[in-house]
Amino acid sequence: CKILRCNSEYVAATLNLRGSNRNAAYCNALRSYSHCTRKTARTCRGDLAYHSAVHGIEDLMIQNNCSKEGPTSPPRPRPPAPNHQGFESLDICNYEKSFLYKHGQPPSYQHCAAFGDPHIRTFHDDFHTCRVEGSWPLLDNDYLFVQATSSPVAKGSNATVTSKLTIIFKNMKECIDQKVYQAEIDNLPAAFEDGSVNGGERPGGSSLAIRERSPGRHVEIHAEYIGTTIAIRQAGRQLSFSIRAAEEVARAFTEEQDLQLCVGGCPRSQRISRSECCRGRAAAQEARALCKEMLPVEDVYFQSCVFDVVTSGDANFTMAAHGALEDARVFLPNAEKLHIFQ
Repeated sequence: CKILRCNSEYVAATLNLRGSNRNAAYCNALRSYSHCTRKTARTCRGDLAYHSAVHGIEDLMIQNNCSKEGPTSPPRPRPPAPNHQGFESLDICNYEKSFLYKHGQPPSYQHCAAFGDPHIRTFHDDFHTCRVEGSWPLLDNDYLFVQATSSPVAKGSNATVTSKLTIIFKNMKECIDQKVYQAEIDNLPAAFEDGSVNGGERPGGSSLAIRERSPGRHVEIHAEYIGTTIAIRQAGRQLSFSIRAAEEVARAFTEEQDLQLCVGGCPRSQRISRSECCRGRAAAQEARALCKEMLPVEDVYFQSCVFDVVTSGDANFTMAAHGALEDARVFLPNAEKLHIFQ
């Protein structure tokens, strides 16, 4: 029985009646009230509130000389559905919007990169040069798994480069099907393994998308549903990986998922000193001159570039450090953290 709704609509319609046409408006409100009670007659037959409303309307109509037929009050606009429900359905696959809605401020972001011989810039702005041969996880959390496979830069060399990247975007029920992206040297596809370029058929499928920045050289993957952007590049004979991830996403892992190069950097046993490379003065000076053209600031990106060019003998490695610096420029939430000096 919806008699209480009729009552509240009548009260709302008569609450602020003033002026010369007050009586006409009052009669309109009573006629609307009467219509509303008639609609509820069947379900409210045994309800005392209903019967007292019907008798009350008749009395008030007689007292105010209102005719039974005539205009009624315009219907009250219905209040919008509770914002939370509307919000949930529309924006659950837009991490930034939903975070802002829940917390009243934008999310914090973190940046990690792996490039060159592999040099790792961790989410905490630590910087390591690694030996890591074989497959190592860069990330392993509730939303993402990223694995880099490294192989020696040259026969007999201590130094390794990333030759393959595997990225798994884990299933997220409202937003995306699980998607796998794989890149290898000379094969940087602009699609996921299943040939798709987005998160699939789910309502938020478009919240995961691949964009080709430069064919065969630079691909970006935008994962709006987790506030994350990934850049994959090829420079010379190596792949590089950069990520900007929402802090909450970067931290969503358990104690068992403790080996992540983006979180803890390289294990101690796998770290290389960058000064080891550059004992040959002539080679080092030539490498410094090459790197200086691309990287005028002598920070860790510059030092990595010199190390890579000397170790590999390949001038294309200047592009690896330069690309990583460009990604950091775009991805880093705090521009003051762009350059690291060691």
